[in-house]
Amino acid sequence: MGSRQVSEELDWRGKRVTVAGLGVSGIPAARALATRGAVVTVVNDGDDERSRAQAAGLEAEGIAVRLGDGATLPAGTELVVTTPGWQPDKPLFTAAAEAGVEIWGDVELAWRLRGPEAAPWLAITGTNGKTTTTRMLASILEAAGLRTAAVGNIGVSLLDAVLGEETYDVLAVELSSYQLHWAPSVRAHSAAVLNLAPDHLDWHGSMEAYAADKGRVYEGNRIACVYNVADKATEDLVREADVEEGCRAIGFTLGTPGPSQLGVVEGILVDRAFVENRQKNAQELAEVADVQPPAPHNIANALAAAALARAFGVEPKAVRDGLRAFRPDPHRIELVEEVEGVTYVDDSKATNTHAAEASLAAYDPIVWIAGGLAKGATFDELVQKSAKRLRGAVLIGADRALIREALARHAPEVPVVDLDRTDTGAMSEAVREAARLARPGDTVLLAPACASMDMFTNYTKRGEAFADAVRALAATGDA
Repeated sequence: MGSRQVSEELDWRGKRVTVAGLGVSGIPAARALATRGAVVTVVNDGDDERSRAQAAGLEAEGIAVRLGDGATLPAGTELVVTTPGWQPDKPLFTAAAEAGVEIWGDVELAWRLRGPEAAPWLAITGTNGKTTTTRMLASILEAAGLRTAAVGNIGVSLLDAVLGEETYDVLAVELSSYQLHWAPSVRAHSAAVLNLAPDHLDWHGSMEAYAADKGRVYEGNRIACVYNVADKATEDLVREADVEEGCRAIGFTLGTPGPSQLGVVEGILVDRAFVENRQKNAQELAEVADVQPPAPHNIANALAAAALARAFGVEPKAVRDGLRAFRPDPHRIELVEEVEGVTYVDDSKATNTHAAEASLAAYDPIVWIAGGLAKGATFDELVQKSAKRLRGAVLIGADRALIREALARHAPEVPVVDLDRTDTGAMSEAVREAARLARPGDTVLLAPACASMDMFTNYTKRGEAFADAVRALAATGDA
């Protein structure tokens, strides 16, 4: 199994630290620093009732909070620690840079605060599939008998993981591009970039900057940089990374793997990377049927998770057992119901075109429910690649016209229902219209390729509305 990385204790006593932002990561960061003797000031743009309640709690612990002004750098600041959502062009960061003050994210802080015998990190990033792959990896590590947790951007604070009383053998760490941007010294045992597609470009400024931040996950890797053979941009990031001597590039592919790759042969997930004589030999890890659901992009997730686990020394049986035990989170290509021979699948988490493309590639033929907030996306390439699979399309949401126009250009023969309503009840009508278009053997697929906030609180609520409508259809014949 992988060796531990020794971290160096820092002296925080009297150090003046500004924490940018309240919330999930800002509050624990402020508390962790204050308990170590730092003089902490939290700044926050908002000054609403929730912010004031959070501020009162921190102030009771001796932590200063400044609400309604996140732009001004407090006098004497020696370090800024930011929450992930704050964009790099914020005036606070400009002021810090001009003053020569370092800026860390919450992940960087967690890395610096690790104990002297800290658990190694197996890190995962990418435009889509991060959470599923991280949870798959944790399941495999648990099956190997290792003490582990899925942490990071996945909802469990890395600070809580590294500072809590529980000890771990290894951590499965999901990292977003936001977190990586502010994490200059993180050095994973091994890491994977699953895929790259335009996303969060308003935050990063360009696709090049976005890719560069994703590529930071490979910096300093010791054992393996795992990349997607089908996505050359991920391999390019490996080539550009400054890694430790002996670190290997390990590819994953849905096809037959070459040496130093994991792939699929006749329905079997196989390893030609972590075996003796990889020029000639392959190790069976699991069957495609062990991965649920066995959609192509989910098989790719499983291969990436397996590669990281194998890099850590996990035996093949644990890979199989971990994949068999894993179940994806709700609203990720989730089977809802079969009604009159038609399968209804909820992939509300497919909030961008890249994710929707992967989802559409898993089924044929499809009645596609799509639309919402496009966030600047275009849909021509998505429709071109998926057109032959489409039985029909039902469009909802504020930016549905963009998808309708792409369908008219590239799939004019596909019948389209354009629902001119953005209230939450539109989902029931969308399911009814999809059922009307579908035939036995078809899949009605909610893969919106858009964000949900024009109609719903989040993608979870959108998925729940879809599932409720499908179950109503099953129960009464009418959603």
